[in-house]
Amino acid sequence: QVQLVESGGGLAQAGGSLRLSCASSGRTFSKDAMGWFRQAPGKEREFVAGINYNGGNTHYADSVKGRFTISRDNTKNAAYLRMDSLKVEDTAVYFCAGRTGISYISINPGSYDYWGQGTQVTVSS
Repeated sequence: QVQLVESGGGLAQAGGSLRLSCASSGRTFSKDAMGWFRQAPGKEREFVAGINYNGGNTHYADSVKGRFTISRDNTKNAAYLRMDSLKVEDTAVYFCAGRTGISYISINPGSYDYWGQGTQVTVSS
């Protein structure tokens, strides 16, 4: 059974930075595209960033483009989301997710078949 565990969330001030990590246990995901999503209270889960299987291609939501950076280290079965210039509206639970055996990115959360439990990010003004 694939398990993803996110870490690195917490409280940050507007303009600050956080780095989220996503670690996989139970499988290697070197052939899987990975994505980061977020969900704020009362809102639907939304795509934040995605990375293809080898890190050669990335895609970002317009709301985070230029501020967030997604990366991965397949030797460590890990994915990361560096978040800079944080805004209050970035406050949400952040999830990482993977697409088993599919190498390319999707912005649709329904396209991802395994997920972490989420980590809370709170940005204060």
